Amino acid sequence: MPRPAPAALQPAAAPRRGRTARPLRLTAFFTLLSGALVVALVLSAGSGQLPVPADEVAGSLLHRLGIDWLPLPAHPRGDDTLWSVRFPRVAMAALVGAALAVAGALMQGIFGNPLAEPSIVGVSSGAAVAAAAVIVFGLTFAGDWTVAVAAFAGGLLTTLLVYALARAGGRTEVVTLVLTGIAVNAVAGALLALLMFLGDTQAREQIVFWQLGSLNGSRWPYVAVVAPFALVGIVLALLSARSLDLLALGERPARHLGVHVERLRIGLIVVVALLTAAAVSFCGIVAFVGLVVPHLVRMVTGPGHRLVLPGCLLAGSLVLVVADLAARTLVAYSDLPLGMLTSLVGGPFFFWLLWRTRRTSGGWA
Repeated sequence: MPRPAPAALQPAAAPRRGRTARPLRLTAFFTLLSGALVVALVLSAGSGQLPVPADEVAGSLLHRLGIDWLPLPAHPRGDDTLWSVRFPRVAMAALVGAALAVAGALMQGIFGNPLAEPSIVGVSSGAAVAAAAVIVFGLTFAGDWTVAVAAFAGGLLTTLLVYALARAGGRTEVVTLVLTGIAVNAVAGALLALLMFLGDTQAREQIVFWQLGSLNGSRWPYVAVVAPFALVGIVLALLSARSLDLLALGERPARHLGVHVERLRIGLIVVVALLTAAAVSFCGIVAFVGLVVPHLVRMVTGPGHRLVLPGCLLAGSLVLVVADLAARTLVAYSDLPLGMLTSLVGGPFFFWLLWRTRRTSGGWA
């Protein structure tokens, strides 16, 4: 009977299909997202009442970097239109989409609930009340930036208020925090209605327009204000990915594994408030991005936050850039409210996600 060959000479076992298929799928997913985002950015910058071909958009960008491989815009006002109007708006859309999607993923990780979104802790409602107050009372303490500054401060202060009211005995229960957020949102809604009642017709129209959300009027100075807050918040979120994965095991196992749950929760809620307040300060309330995008990403990456958060960063930017492009081009010579558009698309899509999840697994759990 022949002896078996030594282990070193035996053929290596064939790799399991599942072990190689998942990395390839994830690589393809992130590559596709990155490519789609680049294409969407270029197409969005070139679309509008003054169309600019994609190669000229890329040529204008490369020219600023000292590379003259592609042609510059042929229209005499093309380059100026790109850099003064289109590029700031596209950059703002990418920043706001990334901030809202990452904030939504953090909220769902903190609460362990797929229905959680940044508005639970009162960021959006607080920002709306503060913005409406300065509009109705005609305050101008920051010049043209008054509404944005007030919205940012209102969102942060409301979040801190929710957390202070929900905290008791040195701990914060998730259920208490959610219920406190609901109560504060209800009070904020009443205050917003009162402010609209007190304001004149012009103030009401301005408040409604701000609530519906729009990137119209985005400029480089606005991008320069939002970008640092969004980037800091996103970096802090990415650094917390491992702790969020441990928190998903439950509070007690997370504590045994070295996670300070209360400190983590406080820090991440502040990060969520920072991201959301920065996002809504200049463009108003944009709904459903923070709720739907994390679900879409998890369908491909799984629940691990080390993949979910970078996926939300790319997917959120892509979704809002495409939504803003649709808002500018669906109806000629008009700019549809961005928040209305994301709600019209996001609402039915979320119903589909709910139906799909219940059909396949019987529920969210």
